[in-house]
Amino acid sequence: MSEFEFSAVPRVTVLQHSSDVPVDRWRSALGDTRVVRLFAGEPVPTLAECGDGLVVLGGQMNAYADDEAPWLPGVRSLLAEAVAADLPTLGVCLGAQLLAVAGGGTVTVAAPPGREAGVVPVYWRTEALADPVVAPLARAAGAEDTEDLDGRGAATSFVQMHADAVIEPPQDAQWLAWSEMYPYQAFRWGSALGVQFHPEAGPTTAVRWALAHVDVETAAVHAQMVEHDVELARSGAMLAEAFLGQVAAGVGRGADARADDAGDDVGHEDERAVETPTDAEAA
Repeated sequence: MSEFEFSAVPRVTVLQHSSDVPVDRWRSALGDTRVVRLFAGEPVPTLAECGDGLVVLGGQMNAYADDEAPWLPGVRSLLAEAVAADLPTLGVCLGAQLLAVAGGGTVTVAAPPGREAGVVPVYWRTEALADPVVAPLARAAGAEDTEDLDGRGAATSFVQMHADAVIEPPQDAQWLAWSEMYPYQAFRWGSALGVQFHPEAGPTTAVRWALAHVDVETAAVHAQMVEHDVELARSGAMLAEAFLGQVAAGVGRGADARADDAGDDVGHEDERAVETPTDAEAA
């Protein structure tokens, strides 16, 4: 490989907050990944260590629980840095809430509507059709233009399991999706997408979460997961694939920029070689 050829293999860093909130269905869907187990004491990576993309998973703590999870301030700072650096980023559930807070938004702990659990329809807004990650999902739900998104025109079912909620996203964020219980199911803040739902969760994980909450009917969640399993797997895979597409596009732009920089350096060296006199000419 010549010095002006660059690798375009996406490398994604995944931050895991709780042992029972794993990558799950996305274990292979995200390609070349590095999972950082924050709950086990592994340090929050620097921006330079994140590679070509960043995924922040959910967790059992809330977005402000710095005493319980002392790594959270570092994660919030990393999310802000990732957006500033235009790094493709995806926040899931707690990850989306941390993203909102990192951008100056607000999360309500134990929000009054109560826990949103099980398989829930998520309705796409007009802005979703222009988003690099959720647009394929909105179109797969039947949305081809803005008229298809009036009212409850296009929805995709996802796994939900949260009692905290984003009530104010970052000021310049695009609002992408909503549900009957909570408005901010998906939003984009620059290079980062936040989703309140769990596109990565499979049946075993979802039922395990239900068992941990007395305000959730586990049998109902199990039945929903069985009924919608194929649809959930397909939608989760579609979102992961679209996110990897955003990551790959970023890798390509980065490689092109590095190639341009390298080409510029070579050009400058050539010019200097022409303009600089030899010892004989100087004499």
